[in-house]
Amino acid sequence: MKHKIRQIAQNPATKKALVSLKPEKSLWGFFGVILFFIVPEIIAFIWGAQITAYAKETLLHASSSLEKSYCDLLVMLFEDGGSWFNLVLGTALLIWLFF
Repeated sequence: MKHKIRQIAQNPATKKALVSLKPEKSLWGFFGVILFFIVPEIIAFIWGAQITAYAKETLLHASSSLEKSYCDLLVMLFEDGGSWFNLVLGTALLIWLFF
């Protein structure tokens, strides 16, 4: 098993795939990681319960399918609070961005 993992880690295709995942060292790369990974999780940790309550209340009075879909999406995203995994992943990507 160790031999197989070592082969995968030393494979040039694996290294190329890993390099392609790295965010670009630019202002856009920095803000992309911040806006797509870190900020939503912080919002979910702080205001997740209030956003979920609002969405469930609005869902009861939704008049259009677009409004219903929007509220369902809010409930799905924020009902469990923030995700520590996404927060750690965003932080790791941010650190990786500078190295």
